[in-house]
Amino acid sequence: MSSMTVDWALARRIADKVSADDDFAGSYLAASLEPDLLELTSQAEELVAAETGLPSLAGPARAKVTDRLGWVDANLASFDRLMRPLLGRLDEEEDEPGFVGKLFQPVSDAVGPKIAAAEVGALLGWMSGRVIGQYDLLIVEDDRPEDQDWVYYVGPNVLNLEKKYGFPPREFRLWIALHECTHRAQFTGVPWLRPYFLSLVEELLDAVDPDTAALLDKIKDIRTERANGTGPTLKDGGLSTLLASPEQRKTLDKMTGLMSLLEGHGDIIMDRAGSGLIPSQPRFARVMSQRRTNASGPAKFMQRLLGFEAKLAQYEEGETFIHAVEAAGGKELFDQVWERAENLPTIDEIRSPELWVDRVRAGVAA
Repeated sequence: MSSMTVDWALARRIADKVSADDDFAGSYLAASLEPDLLELTSQAEELVAAETGLPSLAGPARAKVTDRLGWVDANLASFDRLMRPLLGRLDEEEDEPGFVGKLFQPVSDAVGPKIAAAEVGALLGWMSGRVIGQYDLLIVEDDRPEDQDWVYYVGPNVLNLEKKYGFPPREFRLWIALHECTHRAQFTGVPWLRPYFLSLVEELLDAVDPDTAALLDKIKDIRTERANGTGPTLKDGGLSTLLASPEQRKTLDKMTGLMSLLEGHGDIIMDRAGSGLIPSQPRFARVMSQRRTNASGPAKFMQRLLGFEAKLAQYEEGETFIHAVEAAGGKELFDQVWERAENLPTIDEIRSPELWVDRVRAGVAA
């Protein structure tokens, strides 16, 4: 096995151990969850299309209720698809490893895949206890498309929240479905958005430097920047931002602007599309916002390390941007974000919406 591959089976076992045990399969409530969410996902898709004007061009949404390990499996498959070109490139460049690689070359073939597996498994195991729903983007059309383009719901997490906070199940499940169906509408209702998003991912992967010596130099630079009070911190986007090269940071800024737009749009549409149908909606929003921000101890550290704090800010900044744009020119002005990639807001424009309004009205590309 190449030292630059990932032991996906080991990653799965580690994720299973890290994730909190759940008795979802044995719960009598699990039986009602799947038929409910299959029905409500279909309803949510219609409501989202009517609210956004973005009907899916990829057919009806498919819903899948799973346990935590099932969610891990879906994400491991996505990681495998996304990272395959990078891992292949790194394998080709292994003949000239950095000095750390040379030092540990005798054991790297055995240790490398396991270290990578431990990192991926721990990450997914921790996240599997927090994720409620997720739209699984179609990444590669000719690589088992039947296993992609699903709207996932993590059953035990949905049930736990309903029980803990006394949420009315049907209302809460429709509310969740609205958010995930909004994300699917974005990627399947805007023809250029999925390839554009994947192009940003490819830019990030193409910029990965396999030279371990260069990585250690980067860590030294971070220490210098921190000592001088300059450069990014974990709060700015987690470890990935901290270790990014200047070129990668430019791509990360594009990605952050896009994700702020999509997350803010998801929250706004789930509230608007559910208006009148979900009386408990204000309470759901309040509780979930508190849940996002009230982590402490190890959970707080994990959020910062993985960039979750930056992601939480994306919801608020994206919503603020959309409200400001609509205040300036209504839905007609905002809908210009879906016309072409050049109309997407930069992260600076997300934070200063008037910059985007002026640029788009002037017909200037980003």
